[in-house]
Amino acid sequence: MRYGFSNREELDHLPEFLEGLDRALQAHGHQLADVTDPEVGLVLHPIDPDAPRPFRRQGRGTYVVSIVARGPSPSGGEPYEAILARYYPAMIRSLANLLVVPLPPSADNPKRQAFVVTLERGAYPVRGNSSAEFYQGMYEALAPLAQSCLVIDNIFDTDLPQELWDGDEHTRSMAWAGARLEELDLLPAPFPIREILDERDFRHLKKLYQIGGLSYGNLSTRHEGNLFWMSGSGVDKSRLSVVGRDFLLVKGYNRERNAMVLSVPPHVEPNRVSVDAIEHWMIYTEHPEVGAILHIHAWIDGIRSTQINYPCGSLELAEAVAEAVRQEPDPGRAIIGLRNHGMTITGPSLEEIFARIEGRVQTQVPMM
Repeated sequence: MRYGFSNREELDHLPEFLEGLDRALQAHGHQLADVTDPEVGLVLHPIDPDAPRPFRRQGRGTYVVSIVARGPSPSGGEPYEAILARYYPAMIRSLANLLVVPLPPSADNPKRQAFVVTLERGAYPVRGNSSAEFYQGMYEALAPLAQSCLVIDNIFDTDLPQELWDGDEHTRSMAWAGARLEELDLLPAPFPIREILDERDFRHLKKLYQIGGLSYGNLSTRHEGNLFWMSGSGVDKSRLSVVGRDFLLVKGYNRERNAMVLSVPPHVEPNRVSVDAIEHWMIYTEHPEVGAILHIHAWIDGIRSTQINYPCGSLELAEAVAEAVRQEPDPGRAIIGLRNHGMTITGPSLEEIFARIEGRVQTQVPMM
């Protein structure tokens, strides 16, 4: 993947940090490029946390990492909650996927360290006893973005059979499940963001990430063969009703175009399918006993979990979840944790999934 720095001159007081990131990224095969190149996959973007300006992406597959270049730096001993409260709003306002707060070594703490803030994971430290150890840690924090291949494009075929234009028993099951999700009172992130963001920033978050009603999480049901119905991107799951907008019939994955193929009615302006469609497609095609899949931002104790925080909609996250399902004693009734994010749950039907998790769901995901 290509990467670049925006406004690098604004980070001149952190030359060693920039050089360290450069070395780490290039050592792992990434190429430095101009940020105006639409093929750039990762942009390192300096901000003032008190007046953050967003980087305008040239391509939909570009990830942005904001780097705090001005403003007070936290101490190494500040609690997780203080770091999250201080820098989470700046990440939202700068439209970033990740935010990094580099800390210079001091006499009291000679270790190299930085804090990383993410949309869904929260805040965590990266430390190293040596420069090599620290920048390897920084690379591991950036790697899920730097290495990811997003599957977010859709191919719309207007060939949905007319008898499905108003849905079927599977879409009715999804509408029922969406209403049940509202009863769980889940959060769009695995920590209480309403305690971190003021009203303006929360409205900004909702606009940026299409949060309106219960528009996070997703659900799907197998139609026949490897075709499956799935909820649309950004729709309110508690009010699913329109085929082609709220319900999309997924026919497959086009590898050459790296896009999900959908069957839609010819008279509806189609919506994009949920970004996790590639993950659901992998599970349905490998496990014919799976009849439904539910993804929610919540947790159940004692479940198997993925170990790397790949972005939603990436081929890498889909492969990690599919591998975890494969390792379960009963893949047809699996509950897989997505580290610091939520769960993907398989079952013969959505009704069976809800019955199985009844009374077990924790609305906040434990940070690991």
